Amino acid sequence: MAAKGTKRRAKHEDAAEPKQSKKRSTKPKPSKPDEYFEDKRNLEDLWKQTFPVGTEWDQLDSVYQYKWDFSNLENAFEEGGVLHEKKVYLFGCTEPQLVWFNDESKVVCIPVVVAVVSPFPPSDKIGINSVQREAEEIIPMKQMKMDWVPYIPLEHRESQVDRLKSQIFILSCTQRRAALKHLKLDRVKKYEYCLPYFYQPFKEDELEQSTEVQIIFPGEPKPIFCEFDWELDELEEFTDKLIEEEELSEDQKDAFKEFVKEKVREAKKANREARETRKKAIEEMSEEAKAAFENMRFYKFYPIQSPNAPDVSNVKSPFINRYYGKAHEVL
Repeated sequence: MAAKGTKRRAKHEDAAEPKQSKKRSTKPKPSKPDEYFEDKRNLEDLWKQTFPVGTEWDQLDSVYQYKWDFSNLENAFEEGGVLHEKKVYLFGCTEPQLVWFNDESKVVCIPVVVAVVSPFPPSDKIGINSVQREAEEIIPMKQMKMDWVPYIPLEHRESQVDRLKSQIFILSCTQRRAALKHLKLDRVKKYEYCLPYFYQPFKEDELEQSTEVQIIFPGEPKPIFCEFDWELDELEEFTDKLIEEEELSEDQKDAFKEFVKEKVREAKKANREARETRKKAIEEMSEEAKAAFENMRFYKFYPIQSPNAPDVSNVKSPFINRYYGKAHEVL
């Protein structure tokens, strides 16, 4: 009997179980607070997509440690903006500056974006220059795995058609950081000395106008470093002064003078060839290309002030680099 009673109780408990679960289900569940996600702006990642040319590889992470605000660049493409409905080529660079942030001053790599308004790419070349290198190199940018590629706004990123219709092009680099360890040091350093190259045939280059030559004379017991201006300096006096200052010995005087004369001849020849090259380029240029060069505009964008990044308003400069010169407008 006890066994039967046990079974009945078990049945009774089993039967009661659904009622208990039903009661639990009637209790109101606590409501979760509504979650809001900020919509991504259409050109939000534009400044990050432009490769910061000439930045040291080990400094790249420090560039992106702050939430820089380039909404001024985004707004420039809106109606009324300086880049609205224009064909634009963008490249990035960085400028190390001493700035104030979070109650302390520190040197920060400030990202900068240069916008070139042009109907065609401003150049397909890169300049490589540094104090350590004897002479600058002008090489095709593809040798450094760089190229102009179309930028597609976020809302059109899935469309191949919009890629073909793009009016925004960015200078991109496909060199992977992870692969740098397999490259020779000189090759890695080349990236740090890169400058976006631009040749303006309607404007005299600094070298064409310069009358100075850099002198590195292999003297004894040490080399002689100096600058000689063939319009302002008189060679005999210049040499005598070096001897007087004990930079040059008397027995090396004639050799030094011949060395300087040769460097002056080389510089004058280079200036003459540069002028002839520029003249020839203009003569062979179509009227459309001439108009494009004359109407080309450079805009230099700095990040605007925001609570999440250093204020750079006091360190802005119109200078881009030695090839581009100064921007028409700094924003």
